[in-house]
Amino acid sequence: MLLAHAMAGWFSWETGLVVFGLFVPVSLPPIRRYLVSFPAFHLLKNILPPMSETEREANDSGSVWWEAELFRGFPDWSLLLNSPKPNLSSTEQAFLDNETNTLCALIDDWQVNHKDKDLSQATWDYIKQHKFFGMVIPSEYGGLGFSELAHAAVVCRISSRSVTAAVTVMVPNSLGPAKLIKNYGTDAQKDYYLPRLARAEEIPGFALTAPAAGSDAGVVCKDKGVLGLKLNWEKRYITLAPVATLLGLAFHAFDPEHLLGDFGRLDLSVYALSELSGTCECD
Repeated sequence: MLLAHAMAGWFSWETGLVVFGLFVPVSLPPIRRYLVSFPAFHLLKNILPPMSETEREANDSGSVWWEAELFRGFPDWSLLLNSPKPNLSSTEQAFLDNETNTLCALIDDWQVNHKDKDLSQATWDYIKQHKFFGMVIPSEYGGLGFSELAHAAVVCRISSRSVTAAVTVMVPNSLGPAKLIKNYGTDAQKDYYLPRLARAEEIPGFALTAPAAGSDAGVVCKDKGVLGLKLNWEKRYITLAPVATLLGLAFHAFDPEHLLGDFGRLDLSVYALSELSGTCECD
C-alpha cells in the first residue's frame, strides 16, 4: 500500500521509506515487545502505587473463568460455547413463576416512586412472609437455600416491574449481613442471626465508608485499658436504613500509634455487626 501511494504521488519515496521503517519494527511482536511494551510496562510499574498485602491476597484468591481467554489474546471460543448452561432447580423455577410473579403484581411502581416513596405495606408483608430476604440463607437456618443463579433470576424478574423493589430484595441477599454471617460467622452467630434474618424478624442494612458519605476510618485506640476500634458513626446510611434492625458496617482500619505492633500501614478491612434499637437517621 505504501508503494502504491508513493507511485501515485501522494508522498515522496523518502517519506514512504521513513514510514515503512517505523511501521515494520512495531508490526513484529518480538521487536514491539522490546521497543514498546517492555518500556511502557516498566514506566507504568514505577508510576502506579505498590499492591498492598490485602489487595494481593484478594488478587490471588479464587480463579477466573472463561474471561481469562480474553486476556490471553487468543480466546478459545469453543470453551465458552461448550460450557454447560446453568439451570434453576424445580423449586427455584416454581418460586420464580409463582411467588415472584405474585410479588410483581402487587407493585405499583408509579405509586412507589412518585407518591408514597416506599413499597406498600402489602408488598412488605409479602416479601417477609415468603422469605425474599432469605433466599441465600441455607434451609437448615430457615432460609430458601437458593443458588446465586436463582437469586439473580428473581431480582431480574422483580426489576422488570420495579427497580426499587428489586434492590430492596437484592441487598439483604448480596451485601449482607446474612451472606457474610453464613460464610464467616461463628456457629453461635449463625444459629442466632440467620433464622431471624430468614424470617425477616431482623431487617439488615449495609454501610460502607466513603470519603464524602461515610464514617471516618476505624482507628485503633486504647481507652480505659481496653484495646479496640473507634468510629465516629457519622455515616450516610443508604440500604434499608429507615427499617434496618441489624447493621453490617465495613470500614478501613488504621493504627497510627502502632498499638497492634509496628506494621506501618495497617491494611485491614473490618466487618462489624451492630443491633440497632429505635430508628436510624438517614442523611
